[in-house]
Amino acid sequence: MKSDERLEDLVRPVVEALNLQLWGVEYSSHGRCTVVRIFIDNTEGVKLSDCASVSRQVGSLFDVEDPIAGEYQLEVSSPGLDRPLFSEDQYSKFVGHEVKVTLRRPFEGRRKFKGLLRAVADGEISIVLDEHEYILPLESVEKANIVPQFD
Repeated sequence: MKSDERLEDLVRPVVEALNLQLWGVEYSSHGRCTVVRIFIDNTEGVKLSDCASVSRQVGSLFDVEDPIAGEYQLEVSSPGLDRPLFSEDQYSKFVGHEVKVTLRRPFEGRRKFKGLLRAVADGEISIVLDEHEYILPLESVEKANIVPQFD
């Protein structure tokens, strides 16, 4: 199990107990610098007090469970307008929107794609970019975000 999946399983009950939705967890470790980002959501929007409550509760949980070796920085925020996408369900909610995707390894000579999310099915996403459709396996996605539209 990947580190962010393990952390998500640990954090989800805490977030849900506060009547919030866990949007996703990012875990990144570069040398001695480890960052855990927890994204929370709520139908009425995320308040600063929500972030502070989750941070306190998860901080206490991490003190007891000790899921991360060494020092780490804990960040809690809303997903924002350029919300990251973590699960197939989240991708499905944003079919028809523009997305920015970075792959772990190049596909057809490129790692970065920015285009219209056309479809999601069976662990794959379809992105239309410059009138060309790319079918990308979700497991190859390193990072994906919604591109905010301002009318």
